[in-house]
Amino acid sequence: MHLTRFRINTARTGARRLLSSPQSLHAAVMSAFPALLPAAPDQQVGNSGPRVLWRLDHNARAEVFLYVVSPDRPDLTHLVEQAGWPALAAGPATPGWETRPYTPLLDRLDKGGIWAFRLTANPVHSVRNKDGAPTKRTAHINPVHQMGWLLKQQERAGFRILEKPEGARLLPAGTTHQGHPRHGDRYELVVRDQRGLSFAKSPAVRGVKRAAVTLVTVTFDGRLEVTDPQLLRHTLTHGLGKAKAYGCGLMTLAPLALTPAR
Repeated sequence: MHLTRFRINTARTGARRLLSSPQSLHAAVMSAFPALLPAAPDQQVGNSGPRVLWRLDHNARAEVFLYVVSPDRPDLTHLVEQAGWPALAAGPATPGWETRPYTPLLDRLDKGGIWAFRLTANPVHSVRNKDGAPTKRTAHINPVHQMGWLLKQQERAGFRILEKPEGARLLPAGTTHQGHPRHGDRYELVVRDQRGLSFAKSPAVRGVKRAAVTLVTVTFDGRLEVTDPQLLRHTLTHGLGKAKAYGCGLMTLAPLALTPAR
């Protein structure tokens, strides 16, 4: 497994085009792996093995990083030419991106270990508008409900989100004045960067209107404890939640003593 970081040059036209289209960025990421045949996003690798996962981190207006976790080492030359700094990519030592082995970090995961984490996800739930009607997948748009979605995933994903000490909570017992759960007071967890995405699926078929894809994504930053190393390794290499082809599901970890979650 490999972890790759690529800084996007937001001043370039090609970069702006990629950043505006999860579909195009997905295709660009998948093109970094010669052994993978082109396919639609919903036809990519299933749950049988580690898949290619990617995420955009918008740290500042002009500082956007693309992270990729993949079974094979990628070649991002095309992204450097389209959305990077080609003149600075002078040779093999400075290709324009960084790729490191991911397996050593995965092997370090032990039960009880504490890590900072970052995850961009598509928190959804199924609703039924009336009795007898089929359920429909609907996005959570409230930060409290989005936190609740992640808290429901944690046991089967191999981790437990840490709770704040009583003295650090905004309200006693982590509740609002109405008595409803307020996850933000109780847990070491922040929800930020909610984004609504809407775009048409491609490729288009002549005479057939392209189906629209609508997503709500959020980024979670927090601290976790490893409860099941094997399950957590699966989460880190297979992704968490829906819309993985569109930049969701990639969780990354960082040691608390060294750096904030990435």
